Amino acid sequence: MKQGRDARIQGHMTRRSFVRLGAATGGAAMLAGLSACGSNSPSAGASGQDTGAASGEPARGREESSASRRASAAGSAPVVYFARTVDSRALQAVFDAIGRRLSGRVGAKLSTGEPGGNHYLKADLISGIVGSLGATIVECNTAYGGGRSTTEAHYQVAADHGFTKIADFKIMDEDGSFALPVSGGFHLGEDLVGARFSDFDSFLVLSHFKGHQMAGFGGALKNISIGMASREGKLLIHSAGKSRTSWQSAATSDFLESMADACQAVLAAQPNMLFVNVMNNLSVDCDCDSSPAAPKMADIGILASTDPVALDQACVDLVYASDDDSADLIARIESRDGQHVLEAAEALGVGSRKYELVEVS
Repeated sequence: MKQGRDARIQGHMTRRSFVRLGAATGGAAMLAGLSACGSNSPSAGASGQDTGAASGEPARGREESSASRRASAAGSAPVVYFARTVDSRALQAVFDAIGRRLSGRVGAKLSTGEPGGNHYLKADLISGIVGSLGATIVECNTAYGGGRSTTEAHYQVAADHGFTKIADFKIMDEDGSFALPVSGGFHLGEDLVGARFSDFDSFLVLSHFKGHQMAGFGGALKNISIGMASREGKLLIHSAGKSRTSWQSAATSDFLESMADACQAVLAAQPNMLFVNVMNNLSVDCDCDSSPAAPKMADIGILASTDPVALDQACVDLVYASDDDSADLIARIESRDGQHVLEAAEALGVGSRKYELVEVS
């Protein structure tokens, strides 16, 4: 398995090494553009420049994904829309900029946030967009204990955090798991999502971008892998396919690759998804932490795309390009080799690490 993994992922370097290399080899203009996006100065759209072939927009089905791959080979890249403010108007603006609709019964996937923590996306921020879509907010139970490990407790947390007041709310794995096949995965042959996953015709994936104790960072890819996995599916991912009944922590690289496996399965089963990342309360800790570290960075903004890999890559790049106190968050990402999930997901055709960053006013 390791040999196959190495064949699919080549030229690996830390994101910091890439930034240094870019600056040393004439990439300063691109880096300056990204830095401007992380500061208060105005800028036009910037383009992410990274290694690896783009694989297109996975949210449009197999036929369009093939067309997108051909377009990417010709030099195009998925667009990531960016607004500098963090409020409901900006959230709606970046979503509208995508220019696509979500049809049928819409699920709005987010993290309800562990009791005691306060960095999760707040109900008043998302209520407008969730209401405009007539969406049902969806979540799955946790596997690590805490205040959301049972369905009854999790519904109470959703109520306490204001989500049941703004929309219908559903725990997708309250009735167990639903198996999705993984095609050509690194470690998983199947991904176990909540049984109610198939009740929905499309998803808006609303993610709070921040650090993460095990993955380095959490964004759209974590939200559609760990986030949509049932309790036993979470155990399967964390163990890199070894167990669905008990907690077993795999090597970090295997865990990140298993997250990518799960993303591949979810998007193959339901390609009608759009993705929004909110870059506020940029703690080094996840919303699953009941006592997360206080953020040292100022809020950066809200980003949206049809491509979850491009979206998460853009967020990582904005952290690196920021003039703010990003050292702790960068250290968290690098200490867990967090960018490896981006490499693995791109290798599986989930999305592209190349992107075009377009600012929305």
